[in-house]
Amino acid sequence: MRLDKFLKVSRLVKRRTVANELASQGRIKVNEKQAKPGTQLAPGDIMEIRFGDRYTRVKILSLQEHVRKEEADSMYEIIDSGKVSEA
Repeated sequence: MRLDKFLKVSRLVKRRTVANELASQGRIKVNEKQAKPGTQLAPGDIMEIRFGDRYTRVKILSLQEHVRKEEADSMYEIIDSGKVSEA
């Protein structure tokens, strides 16, 4: 599944165009590598998303084309989140 579609279906990002912009701006990493909107994901991948000075790191558990809103968070597990350090 494409990165931008996963972000939308899992509801980590509200719209696919926003997911495209985040990836194009270099704010998403998959397995420690810069990701593009078309990057193919697999269960077990670790994804880091930066929103301004905050970040969220998630582990992808499943890939589903359609999922109900109540079940969207079953597609991933939040590993870590917080502020980006200025190191």
